[in-house]
Amino acid sequence: MAETLISNTADRANFEGKGLKSGAIGLLGSVVVGVASTAPAYSLAASLGFIVADGAGGLLAGKQSPAIVLLAFIPMYFIAQAYKELNSVDPDCGTTFSWATRAFGSITGWMGGWGIIIADVIVMSNLAYIAGQYTFTFIGGFGLPGVAELGNNYWYSTILGLLWIAVMTYICYRGIEISARIQYVLLGFELVMLLAFTLIALIRVGTGHGVAGHSIPFSWDWFSPVGLDFGSVIAPAGLTAIFIYWGWDSAVSVNEETSNPKSTPGRAAVLSTLLLLATYALVTVATVSFAGTGAKGIGLGNPATSGDVFSAMAPAVFGNGVVGHILQVLFAATILTSAAASTQTTILPTARTSLSMAVHKALPSHFARMHAKYLTPTWSTIGMGVVSAALFLIFTAVSLNLLNALIGSLGLMIAFYYGLTGLACVWFFRRTLFSSLRNFVFRGLFPALGFLALLAIFIYGLQSFAAPDWLTDDAGKNVTIFGIGAEAVVGVLGLLLGFVFMGIWWAKNPSFFRGRIIPRGAYVEGEELEGEAIV
Repeated sequence: MAETLISNTADRANFEGKGLKSGAIGLLGSVVVGVASTAPAYSLAASLGFIVADGAGGLLAGKQSPAIVLLAFIPMYFIAQAYKELNSVDPDCGTTFSWATRAFGSITGWMGGWGIIIADVIVMSNLAYIAGQYTFTFIGGFGLPGVAELGNNYWYSTILGLLWIAVMTYICYRGIEISARIQYVLLGFELVMLLAFTLIALIRVGTGHGVAGHSIPFSWDWFSPVGLDFGSVIAPAGLTAIFIYWGWDSAVSVNEETSNPKSTPGRAAVLSTLLLLATYALVTVATVSFAGTGAKGIGLGNPATSGDVFSAMAPAVFGNGVVGHILQVLFAATILTSAAASTQTTILPTARTSLSMAVHKALPSHFARMHAKYLTPTWSTIGMGVVSAALFLIFTAVSLNLLNALIGSLGLMIAFYYGLTGLACVWFFRRTLFSSLRNFVFRGLFPALGFLALLAIFIYGLQSFAAPDWLTDDAGKNVTIFGIGAEAVVGVLGLLLGFVFMGIWWAKNPSFFRGRIIPRGAYVEGEELEGEAIV
């Protein structure tokens, strides 16, 4: 196909009015959506122990875990800048789908959209299960006998998880404004409790009341990766750390409902990554300092508790008095609110990605239907909830090991579509990269470095996940598919499945794939994007 230079001569009227409520949220609302999508409390609880140590309790990053958190932030920040730059000229709620199509063509763009959808659908199962579990934990904290133990029954947790999906789907269906207002409360509570945990832990260490024999004083050397081996420490710990940052791009997915859609969402994405870095760095320092890193410590370095370090550490940090018990119950609630908030903010970007794809004829037109009163995508929102609920039920019915494999494979999907966005930024702006130092850095250098870092993570993750002993079940048995590590298999198959659905839709309605609806081209400074191809 002949290359097209983007100009302002074409009429994009058919694709600008998707029906979303413009100007519904501002910068603060966008940042809240971006941060809430990452589920900070849950992400740290589930991942921090594995950054510190391996599954057998042997040290990975150890005291230098804050350095891993910092290293994982760098490619996220670079890719956030790519989102910011691309959104400034094409504020389409399809984000990677739209931008990769403009840079590389319809096939690559469609797969970029699929990467977002499949990753979000898979993570919904895990978030719903955690929300179900911690609902019982929270209620049981009020002294009701036997309630907390119900969370260990996966059918009870599954039923409550399904209810959480239904509730959050309905909230998203009702409109972006009510969704944002609920997020203010959920995320605000979550961050306050994380800050309380951090301050109390550090105060206890400073006053000599940390975990006896394990607490260690803070050192700035913890932020230095010097001495850490790349293959055995930085890469595996970084693969886990990348997951805790994932989700800030939701701030850009609601761009068409944001005030100043060309500038606010991009700023929100960058601010979200910075806020996450500050939160993760503080909490990581506090937990390492308070609990130490030994295999017999509380949470960190202990394989028995590394999957949920906060539950193990909260009694020691908050104490066992009346106030301490109340704080423990509230802190347990942060995991619940974190998972619930992320469930809601995961539905939002997926529904808007499928909306954009349907408007541009890359999916059936039903997914472009809008609610006349609430101004939300109806089929896309409800469809996301229904599909997530169905897959969640299937996964838990088959095996929790399968659910674990699916969650582990998310690293490959995240690296795929984030990395694709970084590469698309460089290629789309290639004609203006050297027009100024700013363009070179923010449209070229940073996105390229982000892409290369995520490419390395993808390759390393694929090789590691393919090892038969990478994932084991509770009995210590390897979880494999055809003798290959299950996480690698489901990660690759999840992405390849996109080609199947794309082929089916291409055969039924090839108009998007002809390259005229979103034409491939290069950006020309100061000119509007076109909606039809100019050969």
